[in-house]
Amino acid sequence: MTQKRRKKTAGRIDWRRQDPNYAREKAKYGHPVPSREFLLQCIKDLGVPTAWQELADRLGMEEEDDREAVRRRLKAMERDGSLLRNRRGGYVPVGKQDLVRGRVTAHPDGFGFLIPDEGGNDLFLSAREMRRVFHGDRLVARVVGEDRRGRREGAVVEVLERNTHRVVGRFFREAGATFVVPDNKRIVHNLVIPGEEVGEAQPGQIVVADILEQPTLRNPPIGRIVEVLGDHMAPGMEIDVAARSYELPCEWPEAVEEEISGLGAKVTPAAKRGREDLRELPLVTIDGADSRDFDDAVYCEAKPKGWRLLVAIADVAHYVQPGTALDQEAINRGNSVYFPERVIPMLPEVLSNGLCSINPGVDRLCMVADMYINQEGKLLRSRFFEGLMRSHARLTYDEVAAMLLERDPATRKRHAPVVPHVEELHRLYQVLRKARLKRGAIDFDTTETRIVFGDERKIDRIVPVERNDAHKLIEECMISANVAAARFLSRHKMPALYRVHDGPKSEKIEDLHTFLGELGLKLRGGDKPQAQDYARLLESIQDRPDAHLIQTVLLRSMSQAVYTPDNAGHFGLALDQYAHFTSPIRRYPDLLVHRAIRHVLRNSKRKKAQAFNYSHTDMQKFGEQCSMTERRADEATRDAEDWLKCEFMMDKVGEVYDGIISSVTSFGIFVELRDIFVEGLVHITALKNDYYHFEAHGHRLIGERTHKIYRLGDAIRVKVVRVDLDERKIDFELAEAAPEAPAAPAEKKRKRRRGGRKRGGHSSQRNKKRSTS
Repeated sequence: MTQKRRKKTAGRIDWRRQDPNYAREKAKYGHPVPSREFLLQCIKDLGVPTAWQELADRLGMEEEDDREAVRRRLKAMERDGSLLRNRRGGYVPVGKQDLVRGRVTAHPDGFGFLIPDEGGNDLFLSAREMRRVFHGDRLVARVVGEDRRGRREGAVVEVLERNTHRVVGRFFREAGATFVVPDNKRIVHNLVIPGEEVGEAQPGQIVVADILEQPTLRNPPIGRIVEVLGDHMAPGMEIDVAARSYELPCEWPEAVEEEISGLGAKVTPAAKRGREDLRELPLVTIDGADSRDFDDAVYCEAKPKGWRLLVAIADVAHYVQPGTALDQEAINRGNSVYFPERVIPMLPEVLSNGLCSINPGVDRLCMVADMYINQEGKLLRSRFFEGLMRSHARLTYDEVAAMLLERDPATRKRHAPVVPHVEELHRLYQVLRKARLKRGAIDFDTTETRIVFGDERKIDRIVPVERNDAHKLIEECMISANVAAARFLSRHKMPALYRVHDGPKSEKIEDLHTFLGELGLKLRGGDKPQAQDYARLLESIQDRPDAHLIQTVLLRSMSQAVYTPDNAGHFGLALDQYAHFTSPIRRYPDLLVHRAIRHVLRNSKRKKAQAFNYSHTDMQKFGEQCSMTERRADEATRDAEDWLKCEFMMDKVGEVYDGIISSVTSFGIFVELRDIFVEGLVHITALKNDYYHFEAHGHRLIGERTHKIYRLGDAIRVKVVRVDLDERKIDFELAEAAPEAPAAPAEKKRKRRRGGRKRGGHSSQRNKKRSTS
């Protein structure tokens, strides 16, 4: 070691003793290095930007391999945004110097927002700042002040991670220039295609283009066409476009195919050993008639002072091991994506529809939540164990409803062996439902829809999905299991992902109070209302003619649920602890929860506990990834449905429909058509004979001269005037009133003044903006 190196190591620390995560690092790596958490704390303690060489010296790293390992770990922390390196090579913790780390959400009008990883208010990014980034990119930004509306404004410091590597859109050739206009409206950059990179594409076709050069402040992105999807409006094109636009992984990597090639159709004898045998217990699955993967089964029996409820979940964690190619692909996908009549699964079919699917009459590995619930619906105690089960029946929601509510003799006879247990489940459900209402969980009366196809994959009709007691029964059983899982993880202090739903933000509450005040209503709880305050208000307005309007405004005031390792509870369900445990086939967070539970179960039987594979920091990254993939799936499926609905309406231009105003903006009113559940816009310029002003807090447009009001929830009659498939837009205009018997001039004048309005209707799928479960 040189004299200079010796001087620098004066005052160095013994990191092996001081790093609280040393045991974990040693278990993961044969030659451990300081943990991320410890390195970050060391840099914070030093209080100044620190070069990697200085930090390695302070930690007593003399061997070149050790020093290189520290350098690589710091570079990785720089990539994920934990640290930022200044121009002199010194590392600074993000959070100092007004730095914000997060992911970009772009607006179709060109500006955007940075959603901070650590929570808090979003950071506004001007259109100029957005030139260098795409929607979904992760970056570090600097707070530079406030814009004219009082929002924190940011400037891009460094792009940490590029989210967009491929674009789907229509290819154009104009004035000698060749470019692709992205189908995803959040991608505001046109992709320039050099002449030699056009390939076989023809103008007007839908193509896939790889990005060769990412955008900068001065230059647009440059790309190469790699695939021609086909002509506009070809059958099935909407899903291909949506999947590629949102970069949904659709093909299985070769490494994954190799890993699953040895899997058979049956559970091996070796996998069954050491598990509690539940094969004689009449567990049943209850799902939709068109479901193909079954990841949960239930059983209930009465006890002297309550019920024993078993929720058995497919043991996906047995087959998907950490660090494998299969696990990495599951992380990339994050969740299964459900398009109309097509699914992009998180796991290959041999698992999702085979070994991990709880099909009737076959042995399956499971993770079981065994719960005891009292007569007031309170979860008194629970345990988890690894089990071996065999489903005794595959029931559908409609069959269970026929069995329980309609008392249909044929259905009850067909499933006679399990009828008593299903009836006990229903009795438990009624108690759990009362407990749900008592604690103040929020129930919004929304309508979900299903698209029914005809020939050549053209929409035949759009129908509402009816929810019966069978749906709600399973939902309550799953909620109970999820609560038990969250309690178990919290009790054992395990790093894991919780499903967290924060209360509404202060600015939303302020607007909500103003809106309700105009209607003579009040939301209790002041600046921090609780779920039960929402529930009481919803109950009190049920008989009002404007109940739909009030419910919609309440729903839009809510936050979006996310995945995070910080257990902050679930506002909408009025629960202090909540985690997703019940769907590991289709959601990666559930798989992580299973791994954490298994770690506790197996280490409780060992004399020397092994370190868990994941840290709190790891879970933060997983939470961000899974929250992102969930939003990505929602946007992709919504985009495909909007395409299909536009296609459905293309031959209906000129027709007149009754509808409900589903949204009011400064540029017009969105109207959802009754019975066919399609939404379109009446632009403000189509509201004739007056100037209209937008009142955000009242969710309405008001005529300056006539005082005519168009408000959220009002009934309205419109005519279809334009359908734009490229933009996924349907334009309406107000329809002329129906012909009436001739009236005296004075009577006609009075009718024009009245402008009577009806309120009511049902909530569209688009209105259901925020998930509360």
